[in-house]
Amino acid sequence: MDDGSVPRDLRHARDSGAPNDTRARPAIHRRDFLKLTACGCAALALDEVLDMSAVRAATKELKLSEVTELTTACNFCSCGCGMIAAVRDGKLLTLEGDYDHVVNGGSLCVKGMAVMPTHASPRRNLMPRYRAAGSDRWVEVTWEDAIEKIAQRIRKTRDETWIATERVGDADVPVNRTDAFAFLGGAQNTNEECYIFQKAARLLGTAFIEHQARL
Repeated sequence: MDDGSVPRDLRHARDSGAPNDTRARPAIHRRDFLKLTACGCAALALDEVLDMSAVRAATKELKLSEVTELTTACNFCSCGCGMIAAVRDGKLLTLEGDYDHVVNGGSLCVKGMAVMPTHASPRRNLMPRYRAAGSDRWVEVTWEDAIEKIAQRIRKTRDETWIATERVGDADVPVNRTDAFAFLGGAQNTNEECYIFQKAARLLGTAFIEHQARL
């Protein structure tokens, strides 16, 4: 019964089953019910046709299966943009910007986007190379040989150029340093790694310690 207290436009929407009246619409239409029934029957039929064990085995080779995500930093410049590395079985699959990183917020410049192609390039050196004095070619050496040769060169240079004292006025002041080599840090090193590098460089006696970000 309508006593005229309800506005005419609202009475028309109520009587015509307009979209604003939720009571006029069923929760699911008959046509939608038939579609869901047909999809369910088809799924049951495919389950009998397909070898589901083989399907599950094939999904193990998908891009995101058994993948570990690790955080790292871009190694090109001194911005320190964060990156996420997807690794499976010790192999790098993808590199993308870290959306939670305070520096780049997930974005990467053209150099950062080129990290993955550089890593996967067939021209990338995987072993250290050594070119003897006067030689015109590089020879691959093992990592152990390269580390040993570098350590011997550092020790030899340090011993030959060591400055124990320096004359200041009328007195010899101990300085214990060498001016023959320097130490250079990189943008990809963490704060903890830079701290250890700083300690190592000071123990070697060099006063020339720099970082890539200042060059």
